[in-house]
Amino acid sequence: MDASNPDFRFSMPLNIRWNDMDALGHVNNVYYFDYFQNARGFYMPAVSKKWDWAKYMFVIAHIECDYFKELNLLSKNPHIKARTSRLGNKSFEIEYLVVSEAENADEILHAKGKSTQVMIDILKKKTIEIPEWLKSDLMEFEPQLKH
Repeated sequence: MDASNPDFRFSMPLNIRWNDMDALGHVNNVYYFDYFQNARGFYMPAVSKKWDWAKYMFVIAHIECDYFKELNLLSKNPHIKARTSRLGNKSFEIEYLVVSEAENADEILHAKGKSTQVMIDILKKKTIEIPEWLKSDLMEFEPQLKH
């Protein structure tokens, strides 16, 4: 994945906390999954104005992360990018990039990840089809899904 890939239309600042650091002085690997969760929390309502966390929910069926370069408190302008990369009947996949600025204004790729979300009926605790309005909103926000 190219960190400057224009297909990542969603980006948000990453707030690195002192307690995210481990004994080596960089962000501990477990916190990247926390960063992915925060990105999902802001990504969904940005993609779909109909999205309501009190009404709609999904569960994580799979999540992964590859690490490339350490991230620490001195990293310049860290942020996380997210995009939907695959859309199925009951599930969809979100990809993530954790990046910061290099001295020459290029982006440094610290980590990339991916998660698979499965839509559920909260009351029945069963999987459901992705609603048509959500599929439509995702495809409108993510042009690469139309191909």
